[in-house]
Amino acid sequence: MAKIKPFKAVRPTRDKVALVSSKSYETYPEDELNAKLAFNPFTFLHVVNPGYKYHKQDVTGEQRFKLVHNRYLEFKENEVFTEEETPSLYVYQKITNSHSFSGIIAATSTEDYHNDVIKIHERTLRKRELLFENYLKNTGFNAEPVLLTYPENTTVKSIIDKYKTQRAEYEFTSNDKDLHLLWVVKDQNDIDTLRNAFEQIDTLYIADGHHRTTSSCILAKNLAKENPNHNGTEDYNFFMSYLLSDDQLSIYEFNRFIKDLNGLSPDEFLMELDTYFRIENRGQELYKPKEKHHFSMYLKGEFYALYLRKSAYEFTDELSELDAEILFKTVLKPILGIDDIRNDSKIIYSQDKSDGLELKTKVDSGDFKVSFGMLPTSIDEIKTIVDKGLVMPPKTTYIEPKLRSALTIYEILK
Repeated sequence: MAKIKPFKAVRPTRDKVALVSSKSYETYPEDELNAKLAFNPFTFLHVVNPGYKYHKQDVTGEQRFKLVHNRYLEFKENEVFTEEETPSLYVYQKITNSHSFSGIIAATSTEDYHNDVIKIHERTLRKRELLFENYLKNTGFNAEPVLLTYPENTTVKSIIDKYKTQRAEYEFTSNDKDLHLLWVVKDQNDIDTLRNAFEQIDTLYIADGHHRTTSSCILAKNLAKENPNHNGTEDYNFFMSYLLSDDQLSIYEFNRFIKDLNGLSPDEFLMELDTYFRIENRGQELYKPKEKHHFSMYLKGEFYALYLRKSAYEFTDELSELDAEILFKTVLKPILGIDDIRNDSKIIYSQDKSDGLELKTKVDSGDFKVSFGMLPTSIDEIKTIVDKGLVMPPKTTYIEPKLRSALTIYEILK
């Protein structure tokens, strides 16, 4: 039984939302970030980059977090933000040139996370968990929702479709040509219908935002200990999420790029691969896998197709059938000597939403010796692995939609 809760969002005024909302600040190249800060006084990037006001970009730690809080208060005082009068839910639609996503923004329960109603598919780094927990505690708000997914539900869809026929509170196009629409769900009957519908859903899966979720749960646990009157209904017991049915998710693969061959020549490396794979040299022909357990590789100016020899590899559980895990167990670890695929500097990852030519261009640049591509992981694979209590390797999936910051803001500490 998944719990969702309406909340009084702090959000941009209608006339400024297109100027305020932003992509996650970490995704901006430095020159673009500086340009937005220089020429847009309303961008939320001023809040999360508070040192810019003092021509000091290297503010870090708690000093930065407190300045973030101060910039946030300034945006409220200057009426860039307004607060919802009554607790509400929100229908949010994002339309790209190839996909349309429609879901519900709500507060979701940290208790559901601890009770395994909200499930993870990848591990988090303790250092990042604690850093973001400290950020939340000092700033008192969260401006970017966690992306949660659930099996398609006709009741939820009917409410979403109902609001999409009405005039949206927000309707604007961002610089990346995506259209964003948001409707406020204030009607108590609609709120109750949505809450009851989610109570019938056994499991919510984290599609994106594992660290944000875990950090929110750590903060809730710590604040509960500090609060002698804790009763479980406090705002810190919840975190903001965008709930999207799993049939709408777009899932892409991450390519792997390796900086050296672990002392092997290209021919020696191919001979090592022959143990686990049937290898076809495709020359200059771009090859992209069309089946599970098939891999593309680019090495020394040529594409290769790698087909797993199933007689040489043992499938022990659902995780062992995952292509990212197969590549790790057969190539990255035993041949290339990469034990820690999350932190080893020899390997980098890049999401593949293009035609696969990146496999070639990055290696041809001389920065890498070999690259690998694979099929995207399906949502059914993800759910099966999660439901078995297993955890996927890092950088297995790149999941869209990616959500903008500051469309709605959830205040953790009033």
